[in-house]
Amino acid sequence: MGKIIAVVSGKGGTGKTSFTACVALSLAAMGYETLALDCDITLRNLDLALGLSDSAAMDFSDVLDGRCTLAEATVPHRKYPKLSLLAAPLAPRDERFSVPAMQALARDIRQRYDYCLVDAPAGLGQGFTLATAMADSVVVVTTTDPAALRDAQRTVMELRGFPPGQVHLVVNRVRKKMLKALHSTIDDAMDTAEDGDIPLALNRGIPLRDMNYYAQRAYENIANRITGARVPLMRARW
Repeated sequence: MGKIIAVVSGKGGTGKTSFTACVALSLAAMGYETLALDCDITLRNLDLALGLSDSAAMDFSDVLDGRCTLAEATVPHRKYPKLSLLAAPLAPRDERFSVPAMQALARDIRQRYDYCLVDAPAGLGQGFTLATAMADSVVVVTTTDPAALRDAQRTVMELRGFPPGQVHLVVNRVRKKMLKALHSTIDDAMDTAEDGDIPLALNRGIPLRDMNYYAQRAYENIANRITGARVPLMRARW
């Protein structure tokens, strides 16, 4: 039975989509059947981060409406065959997107994939509700600026229904001085510092693992932890 992980953030610009793409690629490279599901209705861009720009002819609303099967709606990655993408709809259909419908989709996903990472839209709206309703666990992605940290705290409060140990925090774009200043309030910071290759890879549609070993290694460590491995923190490259 597969595991579904919702990747959420209280505000935009925290690196949530790049996290989803890079960890999904890492899990697939490790040999796990992995699905990256874009839950950002009307504003999807997970395909860009995976190097699959405009490859999806169908989306998860087609599966919910019975126009196609899950297998027919997913797009396999050209270089990493263990990874598939399920796109979000480009047009809203609020009456179709219910929690029971998404939970039924989640049951199908668990039967077919080892891991599914759900890229939720920023904030606490409909997409957040749908993504977390599907999930077994949640990763909250934030940065070190005060607004993002406050929104992350508010987001975590909305996740009280998850069992202990199933809500995790990733802090992106960490700088050494800022990390020291925040050490007393952030227990688990992301392994690596801000890396300019990450936005470059996303803008070019090139998987990060194909151009930056150091940054990708941090995502691989997170992927290994998801599978249950104990992995020490990397030594920061500042």
